[in-house]
Amino acid sequence: MEIFSDRGNLVYDKNTIVTVGTFDGVHQGHRQIISKLNDEKKRNGFRTVIVTFDPHPQVVLKNRESDIRLLTTTEEKLRHFKELGLDAVYIINFTKEFSQTSADDFYKEYLIRDLGLSELVLGFDHMFGKNREGNFETLKSLSEEYGFKVIKIEEYKVDEERLSSSSIRKFISDGNITEANKLLGYPYSIEGIVIQGNRRGTEFGFPTANLQVQSNIKLIPKNGIYAVEITIDNENYFGMMSIGTNPTVTDDNFIKVEVNIFEFNRQIYGEQLRIHFVERIRDEFRFNSIDNLIKEIKNDKKRVLEIFNTNKQL
Repeated sequence: MEIFSDRGNLVYDKNTIVTVGTFDGVHQGHRQIISKLNDEKKRNGFRTVIVTFDPHPQVVLKNRESDIRLLTTTEEKLRHFKELGLDAVYIINFTKEFSQTSADDFYKEYLIRDLGLSELVLGFDHMFGKNREGNFETLKSLSEEYGFKVIKIEEYKVDEERLSSSSIRKFISDGNITEANKLLGYPYSIEGIVIQGNRRGTEFGFPTANLQVQSNIKLIPKNGIYAVEITIDNENYFGMMSIGTNPTVTDDNFIKVEVNIFEFNRQIYGEQLRIHFVERIRDEFRFNSIDNLIKEIKNDKKRVLEIFNTNKQL
């Protein structure tokens, strides 16, 4: 898969099928659009290109990165796009200056002139250009003028539930990982580097890897205990993750992200882990004794093992 981030390096090809969007989460609705691109490629042999933006437009337009939490980083999106078989991705640097680009200029300059455009596949609610002024009526006029085909993908629902990145973010923020994963079509994940912790988990008989999440705009699920699958060096392990302040053993309000990896005994400080969330087990509690905390952790592990014994593969 080719990745373009510089207009000067774009490879023009009139026989190109394009879709445009932020694609946060690359959820099942997005996958319907990408599936249509691949279907059209099989039919006519044209190359498939996704045009997306970095940073996410909301980060720039709201001008407050601390208010924005996303489902996928650009690197994670690229990994999904590659797995889905796309030929190329064009990443446009989204700036305040770029946000003033009109709908007509965006399609004429960035797609028709620079990239090449034979077919354009878009979701039913696609809006584009300055102040989101562009719509399917605008595209109809442009397509007639420049000779490209526009394909509109109708709304896709999962179990009659509307799909959107914002609704998935809400489920994750509320701790409803099961519902979020259903709409995503895969287990939600975060990535981070293992850092030094206080080793209290080891004292309790449940050693944990403390994670420093690599992206400060990545959405972290609600505090609590989760059944997770951990990827280390392309190997997968089962485990349980705690997100929270550890109120039984500490008095600070610092959110800690730590994972107990089952049947694993190796030094991994400084290594990168990918955590796939499978199911939320419970809320975070303040226990009245360390013994009660340890007893509950044992119950957590038993519950997590039951989940993985029921569903061995994600």
